[in-house]
Amino acid sequence: MASGARPLSLLAPALAALLLALVIAPLLAVGWRGAGLALGPADWAAVRFSLVQAVLSAVFSTLLAIPVARALARRRFPGRSALITLMGAPFLLPAVVAVLGLLAVFGRSGLFNQVLAALGLPQVSIYGLHGVVLAHVFLNLPLATRMILQGWLAIPAERIRLAQSLGFGPGATFRHLEWSMLREVLPGVALVILVICLTSFAVVITLGGGPSATTIELAIYQAVRFEFDLGRASGLAGVQLAIGSLAALAAWVLTRPAGFGAGLDRDLRLSAPAGWRHWGDTSALVATGLFLTMPLGAVLLRGLPGLGDLPASVLPAAGRSILVAVTSTLLTTVIALTLALAAARRRSALVELAATLPLATSGLVLGTGLFLLIRPFAAPMSLALPVTILVNGALSLPYLFRILLPETRALQAAYGRLADSLSLTGWPRLRWLVLPRLARPLGFGAGIAAALSMGDLGVIALFAGERQATLPLVVSQLTGAYRMEAAAAAALILVALSFALFWAFDAGGRRAAA
Repeated sequence: MASGARPLSLLAPALAALLLALVIAPLLAVGWRGAGLALGPADWAAVRFSLVQAVLSAVFSTLLAIPVARALARRRFPGRSALITLMGAPFLLPAVVAVLGLLAVFGRSGLFNQVLAALGLPQVSIYGLHGVVLAHVFLNLPLATRMILQGWLAIPAERIRLAQSLGFGPGATFRHLEWSMLREVLPGVALVILVICLTSFAVVITLGGGPSATTIELAIYQAVRFEFDLGRASGLAGVQLAIGSLAALAAWVLTRPAGFGAGLDRDLRLSAPAGWRHWGDTSALVATGLFLTMPLGAVLLRGLPGLGDLPASVLPAAGRSILVAVTSTLLTTVIALTLALAAARRRSALVELAATLPLATSGLVLGTGLFLLIRPFAAPMSLALPVTILVNGALSLPYLFRILLPETRALQAAYGRLADSLSLTGWPRLRWLVLPRLARPLGFGAGIAAALSMGDLGVIALFAGERQATLPLVVSQLTGAYRMEAAAAAALILVALSFALFWAFDAGGRRAAA
């Protein structure tokens, strides 16, 4: 057993230490550079706007998700599985593409304003606070729905059967079963979305609408990219880190089970009442489906005519995006698998801290710190792609690690002693035991990491010049130049590549596990 554990006992702490250095060193650089810096009124306005938009986005996303999740939990209908699958798509969708779709529907010449004009009503602008909140709801409503739906599905069938045997109607069922679950689940869901919205960049840079609608992330970008005020950027990054850490800690503390106890894993759904509740569930599902599909359909319709006339910068940028995504995914997968195997064999605070710490920061904060560290030795622009690979890998590591950790613990419990008794160590153990048993979660997690990296518009916007631009940056630049048809065409390519990478990794994992 010792021989099998020795390589991991040496490699995992070394990787954990390197990862901690990658995350902590930029943060220390940010803190040192920003120490004693007094932020101005505009900076505190950005802090206030960040908090306001994040709170509103979290509240609306969470509240709107409740009727949708409830309808999915108690209704069975053709296409239900497809709709639940659609709920996962925005998480993989590049934010810049989502914004482009919303502009096509709610922009100045979008479908919504065309309908208002036809009715003789004044048009509305999507730019500003309401536009940022709308985009964040579009991106996070599906995530909130999936998380709340898991809470409904986790209610033991025995509790549902007891409620039915006692003659509970819909109101009593909600009070005694559903409300207990929601009371425990909703705070965690809202705070998770709050953390995501605090670090949003692509949405705000497109829909922010001027100085009155600037977030901390955008203020950091402007301070570094346009004003070259590194001290101000460092102070803002420190505030961003403090707020993100407090929100992440609150989310971790408040995300608790509903306390129903264990069941026997029987499949029994809630009763599906008829009448106005049936129409309410139907309306919630139809409205959500339209809200999610219309922007994507608008991007498709607007982008198809422009595919034959793409700017010359699109294809090289697409190649760079694929290179960054694949490289960061392979790097993240190796590190996540090593750390997960080590944590499964023996619990280690260092390993789990290293794999979780990136959640407390953002790509732009890490990018600011790395900019400060690199600048005395080399031109940051020349290292834009390697830095982007490192940061994307660090930010996607927590997702992949959390996907792998339960599977590696189950693998160790079921086969660890047997493999040790057979002296199955090193590469043979990895080839014949670990990879076949973990192929499915590895492929799924790697697919998520690749899609997230493919659509990232954080660090690359801070570092890159024209020769280092990735496809999301090109889409953002085309949108800012009001070349909407070209931007939509480039966005179509970005979506296709993101989902193709996710499918390739996920399908590869499923085939290897078959």
